[in-house]
Amino acid sequence: MTELKRNQSVSHKFNQDLVLPYELRVQHFELAVQDVYDFLFDVNSRLREKRLARLDDMLRPAALSGLLSDMLTASLANHARTLTTNRYHNGHPDLIVQGIYPNNAVQSGEEGVEVKSTKNQGGSVDMHGARNQWLCVFVYRVDNETEPTVERAPLVFTKIYLAKVTVDDFRRNTRRSGLGTDTSALNKDGMRKLRESWVYRLD
Repeated sequence: MTELKRNQSVSHKFNQDLVLPYELRVQHFELAVQDVYDFLFDVNSRLREKRLARLDDMLRPAALSGLLSDMLTASLANHARTLTTNRYHNGHPDLIVQGIYPNNAVQSGEEGVEVKSTKNQGGSVDMHGARNQWLCVFVYRVDNETEPTVERAPLVFTKIYLAKVTVDDFRRNTRRSGLGTDTSALNKDGMRKLRESWVYRLD
């Protein structure tokens, strides 16, 4: 059987010149990416021993993006100096400045970083509403097509963006069918702002 591959973050692909907020460093992002790679390798190695599908193939796309976002948030909180995970269920932002909110929990705060992950290679993500915020987007690529499945490449992060965006940088996405709730996404100017503030570019 083909040996399972382990991905590694690529140090020289990180933007060492980018000024980051909240005493974040590019090394924190590198460690977070490697934490996810190591987790997927360990889990998928165990699944392969049992002749089961990879986690990447088991999960629906939305569930995979949610899992990655949660893992990256937790890892960044572990490595960062001033940020911690927002303990409020579905609170905003995902990472908050430690100690400024009671019990490190806030439903809607201003100090921190919202973390998203997407397989949309352009970096666009849907959000529940437009906000003034620091937005971090991890873009990833997952191989669900190569056959046989044992030959599939491991999940890889291709880009990381981190930018301060405002309400004016968003557009509203209205559900035409009337089903579900409306969402917001960065408009053209917002996407330009996000892409100019890149932390990591593999491609």
